[in-house]
Amino acid sequence: MGLESLARARTHQPCAACRMLRRRCDSNCILAPYFPGDEIEKFAGVHKVFGASNVIKMIQMVEETNREDAAKALVYEATARIRDPVYGSTRAIFQLQKMVQELKMQLESTKARVLELQQQKDQLLGILLNVNYLDLLSPIDHDSSFSLDYDDSMAYDFPVECDWIF
Repeated sequence: MGLESLARARTHQPCAACRMLRRRCDSNCILAPYFPGDEIEKFAGVHKVFGASNVIKMIQMVEETNREDAAKALVYEATARIRDPVYGSTRAIFQLQKMVQELKMQLESTKARVLELQQQKDQLLGILLNVNYLDLLSPIDHDSSFSLDYDDSMAYDFPVECDWIF
């Protein structure tokens, strides 16, 4: 059993925080679950912006179920603060809010256009349904006394085309 614990102690890699701060990382290190040893650049940014003791205090203030999210938020805020020291992540938030407003306006415009096109379609359908089909099918009134005198000398041999739609 002593050999197993010795093997576990050798395989335990120090977390990024302990590695950067050059201190011994024990099994109950509060930062180890959130800053693994192979992700030292994440902790370096957080340490540069907030400081190690403040990071530990902030993570301890959060419930254990939310600590991973808090660590991710600290990394995100530190990265944004390094990129933009004045506004930090608020610049990204403002840009996203502006984009949301523009997309809402575009959506409303599109909805209005769709409504307009639907109304035009309804109007066209109403016009088509109200048309008297008999007038379209029979342009000559059969009740009138209209007649053509047939003359054999004027007989033409050509195909009859009709563009009426039935």
